Amino acid sequence: MAVRIFIKRHIKEGQVEKTIQLLSEFRKSAMDKPGFLSGETLANHYDAKSVTVISTWQSVEDWIRWQESEERASNETRIENLLDRPTVYEVYDIVSSSRQ
Repeated sequence: MAVRIFIKRHIKEGQVEKTIQLLSEFRKSAMDKPGFLSGETLANHYDAKSVTVISTWQSVEDWIRWQESEERASNETRIENLLDRPTVYEVYDIVSSSRQ
């Protein structure tokens, strides 16, 4: 079952541009990983320092494999000092709905 991952970050003052650039690099590195389907970065309309990355994976196992990889851990280390609070992860199953 496909999953969507919501990664919520709050960026320190003056670090938004640099952080967005890094997030773009991180997405590019995920794109060739098994199970990766899509990704996008959203900035809160009212607070540009609040950013959510949404990625879609074929399965939660694909996501976990990427989440636990050394490459991703290295990426996270690069971004941690640009944030003013811990990153929040949310994993959602994609469920179908049918019209009745």
